[in-house]
Amino acid sequence: MVSPGAVATEPPSSITEPDIAENVRKLYEIAIPAESFARMVAFAIGQPEEVDVNEILFRPSRQEI
Repeated sequence: MVSPGAVATEPPSSITEPDIAENVRKLYEIAIPAESFARMVAFAIGQPEEVDVNEILFRPSRQEI
């Protein structure tokens, strides 16, 4: 399971509720580039058969859990 935090994608621009949109926009100011997320996924699936990657929590270091 991959649990991503703020990754620079389109969600902030797709939210129409003003209060929620503002909170999400603030969170995404610290978002990690999508390319960084893609590298992490490639790393996980590129592991040898004897390695089991079960869970990844991926977020900007400044993002609170």
